[in-house]
Amino acid sequence: MLETALKGSRTYWSWVIFLLAVIGVGFISYIYQFRVGLGITGMSRDVSWGLYIGQFTFLVGVAASAVTIVLPYYLHNYKKYGRIAVLGEFVAVASVTMCMLFIFVDLGQPLRVLNVLLHPTPRSVMFFDMVVLSGYLLLNILCGWYVLGAERKGVPPAAWIKPFIILAICWAPSIHIVTAFLYQGLPGRHYWLTAIMAAKFLSSAFAAGPSLLIVISLILRRFTRFDPGWEAIQTMAKTSLYFLIVTLAFYGFELFTAFYSNIPGHMHSFKYLFTGIHGYTKLVPVMWICTALAAVALPILIIPQARRNETALGFAAVATFLCLWLEKGISLVVGGFIPNPFERVFEYWPTIPETLITLGVWGIGFFILTILYKVAVSVKEEAIFDKYGERQVRV
Repeated sequence: MLETALKGSRTYWSWVIFLLAVIGVGFISYIYQFRVGLGITGMSRDVSWGLYIGQFTFLVGVAASAVTIVLPYYLHNYKKYGRIAVLGEFVAVASVTMCMLFIFVDLGQPLRVLNVLLHPTPRSVMFFDMVVLSGYLLLNILCGWYVLGAERKGVPPAAWIKPFIILAICWAPSIHIVTAFLYQGLPGRHYWLTAIMAAKFLSSAFAAGPSLLIVISLILRRFTRFDPGWEAIQTMAKTSLYFLIVTLAFYGFELFTAFYSNIPGHMHSFKYLFTGIHGYTKLVPVMWICTALAAVALPILIIPQARRNETALGFAAVATFLCLWLEKGISLVVGGFIPNPFERVFEYWPTIPETLITLGVWGIGFFILTILYKVAVSVKEEAIFDKYGERQVRV
């Protein structure tokens, strides 16, 4: 089926060439980082996790969110998701690949990643993070590719694949729960030290993932003959809405706990993010942009008439995705380090090489997603249309 990725329009090839250019710039920047060291980034002794780990954290959630599509379709027979279930699985494949690459570029000496394999430590949360991510990647590749191949042949998937699909559904939440444990198990970081961190991670993931799929589905509707289905898109919008509300509620709970208890350690990170501390305000615009995006997305997703408008829905989906990316991909990680345990502030902001490497990894992810989607859409177009453009019975 991969041969279908070698055929496409001028727009398709322009997009592929653009992604390859972004990947090339990112790779050159990484070679510079490899030769000089992590000193080229904005990270320091006090802020040892930055943009790379923020992207890793966010993308683990996007990968886990595939379960919001796969579970209703395979376990509850929600047929409206029949056309897009494989699209959700392929988003998971691209996202997990990017997660692993962000861990790779975050290591000063990338060969150190072999230590996890050569010297496994079951007491380490990082060891379990590697296990669940690797397992989830393999499961989604297996299930997505096999189901798509069966669809191309016009036959139902064999019974043996169903246990793997169910295993992937059960596996999905674990990858983000383990990631949350990496944060909430650190006693010296008050911003992360909350029992609802894992729940907040899952809720934000299940809001961001469907939002991305909504945007992709709207693009596919406009530029291909494949229609993911308007009812499926509307259901994803409701899913994104519900979990966005839950995420904002969780954030409100944390604000209440921090300020009503009046414990300085819990309040300082929130103060730094929203108002700044002692004149240090680099992340204040990020948090207020995040808040504004949530304020724009919520009413559109809540009001049925607005949600049914394709343009408004697309705008709300982009706003939701960007809002949660800013909160989890930047402010969550950096906010946990500021102020440090000595109540001193050392700010962080990504450098140009760091940003280019990040864009390069995102370019790899979107390149993988583009190839997988090109194959999937080609197969689905063949399944829906015959050579004269007439609908087939096996839709």
